[in-house]
Amino acid sequence: MVNAQTAGATAGATPMTREQVKMERDEFLRTHRWDTETDNWVMKPGIEAPAGMKSRAEVKAEREEFMRNHRWDQVSDNWLPMDKAPRDLSKLSREQVRAEAAQFVRTHRWDDDKSAWVEITPRPPRARK
Repeated sequence: MVNAQTAGATAGATPMTREQVKMERDEFLRTHRWDTETDNWVMKPGIEAPAGMKSRAEVKAEREEFMRNHRWDQVSDNWLPMDKAPRDLSKLSREQVRAEAAQFVRTHRWDDDKSAWVEITPRPPRARK
């Protein structure tokens, strides 16, 4: 039990006290609310994100930029950079945009530490018995 409680602490760092955990929880509950539609915690209106965090609009803009400059290649099963000028996404059909956006979400995730989209490495297939 003791190891499970201290596993989150980094080497050399002292674990948080009960009071610190309560203060952090109270601060989070003061600044966030649970959204039942998205099943996610969202910041309350009027609360600014912590320094260094990109806004939702910035993240979406970066995703759109990536989509404009890359295309999905079924043969290589990977995103390939476009050789020519960026695509105008407004000229694509809704189905094409939805399909590419869904594929992007399946193959990438947002990394807060790097503030960038990173490719998800697929798990190797299971060995058959």
